[in-house]
Amino acid sequence: MAKQKSQKSVLILCGDYMEDYEVMVPFQALQAYGVSVDTVCPGKKSSDVCRTSVHQPSGHQTYSESRGHNFILNATFEEVDVAGYDGLLIPGGRAPEYLAMDGSVVDLVRRFSDSRKPIASICHGQLILAAAGIVSGRRCTAFSAVKPALVAAGSHWVETKGTATNCVCDGNLVTAPTYLEHPEFIRCFVGALGGVVTGADKRILFLCGDYMEDYEVMVPFQSFQALGCLVDAVCPKKRAGESCPTAIHDFEGDQTYSEKPGHDFTLNATFEDIDASIYDALVIPGGRAPEYLALDEEVLALVKEFMDKGKPVASICHGQQILSAAGVLKGRKCTAYPAVKLNVVLAGATWLEPDPIDRCFTDGNLVTGAAWPGHPEFISQLMALLNIKVSFAS
Repeated sequence: MAKQKSQKSVLILCGDYMEDYEVMVPFQALQAYGVSVDTVCPGKKSSDVCRTSVHQPSGHQTYSESRGHNFILNATFEEVDVAGYDGLLIPGGRAPEYLAMDGSVVDLVRRFSDSRKPIASICHGQLILAAAGIVSGRRCTAFSAVKPALVAAGSHWVETKGTATNCVCDGNLVTAPTYLEHPEFIRCFVGALGGVVTGADKRILFLCGDYMEDYEVMVPFQSFQALGCLVDAVCPKKRAGESCPTAIHDFEGDQTYSEKPGHDFTLNATFEDIDASIYDALVIPGGRAPEYLALDEEVLALVKEFMDKGKPVASICHGQQILSAAGVLKGRKCTAYPAVKLNVVLAGATWLEPDPIDRCFTDGNLVTGAAWPGHPEFISQLMALLNIKVSFAS
């Protein structure tokens, strides 16, 4: 089936060791909403890789850093035509420190600013805004360590910590402190692009576990929050406020995926307290968590309840191990990470080949995907089941 032409087009300015979430979450969320997104990095071309970093609080005076996923660019910096884009997004991490010293980057940002097109920048990305000289007299926020540079550049610093507002909108400029503010940050950027969300009065439950895949929980979790949905994340035997460590599964030329430590994901609800009847949909991330969650009878009963009532269930990668163990796949059509094919077939399902790996499928109330590259389809297909729509003014 031919894809419809995207209503809006956005450019993301990338660099080595940009923060992992701060590029991938908006990249895949915007695509799921129907926006065309190009990603570029100075000195690199389409299909080249930018390494990313995992930044998170770790009890020290500053954040910790470890290696993230490898992010594949889909466009070439030297070929960018600002006129072809409706907006610009700048991730944080360490990349902005050196991108702010690149004259071609500064010129690009200035051209977006001069055209009054929306610019969304997060965390350390605002260093580039300061270098481009476009924040003088503007209200901005950022990661706290960026405050001196913004103030020196003439910006009016807005402190968001401890307030109800997590990001700041000033004309065409949207700024936020960290990836924790993604839901409001992405929502504001979509609004600046002329987007209107309908049907988002939904409540969605995420079934989490230790060493679920990092992207496979956070990207859909924040994507649905950005739409305005109420999203709860639970894990058996853990309470709201506790966290699950995640795993970064990447494709680096080995016979199977590699694994590195990911971000710690904070739960916002308690598994033992949930009432499944109040939720409109269930999402099951992949990674290694499904191997042992599939042995938990309470987890299986929860999944059966959603499936028996015909509520939308979206499961990705190894999440289908839980569906198989719950006995809900017989007679269904679905895909999964290729190594999970045995579980799916033995459960009585018809296997759908994930070729390419970002292919996702909907069968009745069931959405299945093979791996995190498929998030745009995975999220948009669940949106369709929930009748959530994003439309853009022409």
